[in-house]
Amino acid sequence: MNKFAIAAAAATALTFTLANSAFAQTTTTQAPMVVAAGEMTKAGEATSDTWITTKVKSDLVTEKGIPGTDIKVETNKGVVSLSSTVAITAAQKQVAVAITKKIKGVKAVSADGLKSE
Repeated sequence: MNKFAIAAAAATALTFTLANSAFAQTTTTQAPMVVAAGEMTKAGEATSDTWITTKVKSDLVTEKGIPGTDIKVETNKGVVSLSSTVAITAAQKQVAVAITKKIKGVKAVSADGLKSE
């Protein structure tokens, strides 16, 4: 029985040693996940800006009386910049700004780049 008790104690000690090493490896592999979570925040912001740009552009294109295809839309952290290479009327500019302000996530609108007639 003595040999059995020694073998059992050795097996138990070996099991604890292997378990500790497995837990130590698990702890070290979690650090990159924290970095990845920070990257996901940046990706979420970029996606949000992309979504805003797409939504503004599609709403301008579908609005009658607005030359939506001639208006360039750029978004940076929720601030939308509208610009054009062709002249539009003051009324069209006002409508374009109003449409843009209604989009969820838009914090501000800059229409300084829109050429007026």
